[in-house]
This record gives sequence, C-alpha cells and structure tokens, in this order.
Amino acid sequence: MKTLKLSALDLAPVLKGGNAQEAIQNTVETAQKVESLGYERIWVAEHHNMEYIASSATAVLMGHLAGNTKSIKIGSGGIMLPNHAPLVVAEQMGTLASIYPNRIDLGLGRAPGTDQLTAMALRRNNMNTQFYFKDDVLALQKFFSKNNYTAKVRAFPGEGLEIPIWILGSSTDSAYLAAELGLPYAFASHFAPAQLAQASQIYRENFKASEQLSSPYFVTCVNIVGADSNEDAELLKTSLFNLFAGIVTNNRFPLSPPTEVPIYDGIPEIERAVNSMVSGTFIGNKEKLKKEIQEFVDTYQVDELMGISYIYDLGKKMRSFEILREAFPKG
Repeated sequence: MKTLKLSALDLAPVLKGGNAQEAIQNTVETAQKVESLGYERIWVAEHHNMEYIASSATAVLMGHLAGNTKSIKIGSGGIMLPNHAPLVVAEQMGTLASIYPNRIDLGLGRAPGTDQLTAMALRRNNMNTQFYFKDDVLALQKFFSKNNYTAKVRAFPGEGLEIPIWILGSSTDSAYLAAELGLPYAFASHFAPAQLAQASQIYRENFKASEQLSSPYFVTCVNIVGADSNEDAELLKTSLFNLFAGIVTNNRFPLSPPTEVPIYDGIPEIERAVNSMVSGTFIGNKEKLKKEIQEFVDTYQVDELMGISYIYDLGKKMRSFEILREAFPKG
C-alpha cells in the first residue's frame, strides 16, 4: 500500500467574535502546523463579497504564508481565472515563484468564487470570460514558457519559471479539461461531492501525458473533523454543519462554537441539503478516520488527500490535523 500524501486547504475563515486580521493569523499558524507535520502543501482559495472569508486577495495571502513558513508548498485552491487577465496572474505567480523558488502551486478554477453581481463587478461586465477558461489556461502556460521569448507580450517575472498548474473543479467538465491538458486535478468534494466518482473515472480514462505530468495525479479535498474521541469529534462537527446551513439558507455567519445539536435540527429540508454538501466529510478519532479515509482513497484512486478543518477552536483544529497525520504517517 503506497503512502498517502496529505495536504491542507484553509480559507482564512473569520471566527465568531473575531476579525479578518485574526483569521489570517490563524491561517498562518495552521500553515506552520501542517508544515511541521510534514504535509505536502497548503492552499488558500479566492472568494469575494463574503464577509466571513478573508482569502479574497489570494496571491497576497499566498505570499504572506510563504514568508511565514520555510519549505511547505503554498498554492491557490484556487485562483478563479475568469476573474483575471492571464498576464496579471502570470506576473503575480512569477513574482511569488521568484521570491520562493519551487514552493508555489497555481490551482485554477472556472467558477467566479462569488455571486453573479460581484462577478460582474470583477469582470467589468464581461461575463463571457468563463467560456474561455481553456484558452486562458493555455495563455498562462505560454506566458510561463521559456519559448515565449519571441512574443510581443511577455510575463516578467514569470517567463521560464517552472510553476506547476493544477485544474480545480467540482464537475465532470473540469475533469475532461485536466485530462486533455495533462495536468494534475483537484476535486472539491468538501462541498460538492456529487460528481466525484464520475470525475475521477473521466480524468483517469482520458488523461494525456504532458510536459508537466506523465500520468494522472488526482487530489481530493475533504472535510476533516478529527478528535481524540468519536464523541468529541461529533460535537466539533456541528460548527461545520451549522456553517453549511448558513450557506444553503443564504444566511451566512462566522465560524461559530459547536452546539449540542445543529441549529437546523427539526427542519428536514435544510438537513437534507446540508447532508448532501457534507457527504465528503470524515469525523472521528484516529482509528475511525484511518478506516473510512482508506476506503475512500481506494475507491476513488486518490493520490493525495487535502483536508480542510472547520473547527472553531484553533488548538482543536491543530489537533485534528495531527490526528490525520497519525492515521496516515509520512513514509
């Protein structure tokens, strides 16, 4: 059995009673913790017009994390490419990769990372950019290529740098694109698990080798709520479940302390919606996590597991990442 690689995702969530400054500091401490545990990478993700998420300026946050860690890879999970000109992304990532060589991952998503009105504000009313996602990915690859030196438009810094590009997604469309371009593929099963099985199969069956990657490489992001006892984990999970209830009811609030029962207890339609979103979630002690995650990894042929822990107490969040590492020691 091959050793399972572990990584982390963090959105710099604002805690109840806290603010963005504290949220970003918590993400820094999370990055330092998972680095000490030997995790492969930590990613942050682009979100906009969300009061309780502090990762909107993703490239800036990546630089801050890289500057406060030593060796762990820092990435975007992701940069929402239709919101940006590829040249700007190339220059930003090229700058980061020049400051922190061999440590920067560029994960690219097609979604806006926000609502449609905010997307219009970001894209200056040009909502057609989402239809050119593949073209924009290819443009980025060209800007990074050392063979782009004859072009009239070039990326400095950026040109000639080996910056790994990843395709992110929660649907089969992204699986086909990652396979066609021969790029590593990261699936968002932590909030949209419905098409995981189909996407995994499509990606592997259609993969074409590229200069970056010779064989498929599949990362799946899942929610992790680890604790020293199953009972403690069941209590801690309510912070995550309540957060997702806010999403499905469009009544967002900060990450809050756990509750004895979910706040939507007794409302079946909300319960069904939340349960659908959190089906890519693993809850329990080391033994329970190890058993259930190993079955999941084997079923979907996962090469690397990326965990996100929506746990209110920072110390208990750190312990969750420790327990995941204890369940799957680094080889």
